[in-house]
Amino acid sequence: MPKPDAALLFAAGFGTRMRPLTDALPKPLVTVAGRPLFDHALSLVRDAGIGTVVANTHYLAPQMAAHLEQAGVTQSHEPAILDTGGGLKAALPLMPGEAVLTLNTDAVWTGGNPVKALLNQWDPTRMDALMMLIDRDRAVGHKGKGDFLVADDGRLTYGPGQIYSGLQIIKAEPFRAMSETVFSMHAVWKALLADNRLFGMSHDGRWCDVGYPEAIPMAETMLRDAHV
Repeated sequence: MPKPDAALLFAAGFGTRMRPLTDALPKPLVTVAGRPLFDHALSLVRDAGIGTVVANTHYLAPQMAAHLEQAGVTQSHEPAILDTGGGLKAALPLMPGEAVLTLNTDAVWTGGNPVKALLNQWDPTRMDALMMLIDRDRAVGHKGKGDFLVADDGRLTYGPGQIYSGLQIIKAEPFRAMSETVFSMHAVWKALLADNRLFGMSHDGRWCDVGYPEAIPMAETMLRDAHV
């Protein structure tokens, strides 16, 4: 199986935690360090050489559609919110290959390009999914306790260890096999965990969860410090 050459950037949500900034603006278009959050994510994918880039839309979709057209990104519009798993399933006809990359658009990164790092470690003979994880001391603005524990061979189990960054490579077939239209990514992850096919690796830089307004200056400080 060749390395994935398609990516889905999640951009459909309501951005509830980011209110009031998202009362009239999609969260992916909120500006951090002079650029929309979406463009920070897109630059990572483009720099890694991904050929097909798709974004799902729902909330304030006309604004997102205009931005996607300008950026040369294909739109997968959801008339109703499908959750993360359902959103990926709906977008699969637009993306070639047996595995795809997915990336949340509400974070910024420092260090090496995490998309390139993930592609370099992807091994479809052992893995059905490979996540980019963040050590808690490298996570800026994140309020959670951690999501996954990592074994010595990279296999994952749920637990308060490293933080899921919102970036992964995952095979398409489990989503095609789902009978539901609306479902969470966790529904697929649980099956992969049971089969010992869910893996993770650690990012070498820092990461900021820009999910709420107070995180914006944190993200800008993180980015500025990385270039001092």
